[in-house]
Amino acid sequence: MTKVIINGAKGRMGETLLRCGETNPDIEIVAGVDVGDDLPAVIEQSDVVVDFSFHEVTRATGELCAQHKKALVIGTTGHSADDRAAMLKLQSEIPIVWASNFSTGVNTLFWLTRKATEVLGADFDIEVVEMHHRLKRDAPSGTATTLAEILAEVRKVSLEKELRHGREGIVGERTDSEIGMHSLRGGDVVGDHTVVYAGNGERLELTHKAASRDTFANGALRAAIWACCREPGLYNMENVLGLE
Repeated sequence: MTKVIINGAKGRMGETLLRCGETNPDIEIVAGVDVGDDLPAVIEQSDVVVDFSFHEVTRATGELCAQHKKALVIGTTGHSADDRAAMLKLQSEIPIVWASNFSTGVNTLFWLTRKATEVLGADFDIEVVEMHHRLKRDAPSGTATTLAEILAEVRKVSLEKELRHGREGIVGERTDSEIGMHSLRGGDVVGDHTVVYAGNGERLELTHKAASRDTFANGALRAAIWACCREPGLYNMENVLGLE
């Protein structure tokens, strides 16, 4: 049985992880910690820490896991470049599963996006549209960013140069190489993501819509079990699902 600590236990995802963990026969939740709790005091009880807290504390959490040789699953998004670089250095010490989305369906969407972009080529304009609940703090979502990264990688363009966050004013005609990104916020939407391929005379849309956070929580717990059996390194959910 895998012993798990949930970091960010009082958040929306944290509460879902605790609930789903209680019904998973392969998981023992040994602690749920949040702001003001003492993670160092309980970390030795665990095999793996699942972090769905805030991006400001992921670095410290990772360094603590490395110090105690505990696997780490990261579902937090919005990290700075410095924090991300510091976290990547830890992959030589512990197994880290770092994913923008732990849903099986979304990771299938990642795979399909790569294949569709390869097949359709440069004749189709590509846009990413995402929508989340009104309380989400970062934009675009980590999942939308991953989709854009896949598009840029397959197209062999610089995402930094070609990404367009919405459009306003007289921006001129759309270029062939740009990748559009649009973030919608409202209500209690769990998470919708669409990749649009717009060509002359036809349009293809790949869409995933999440109706429950359970799908993300169960995927993260699956990743936690998987990570405990791996050598130090950096992994994603496609590795966990065998889609790589």
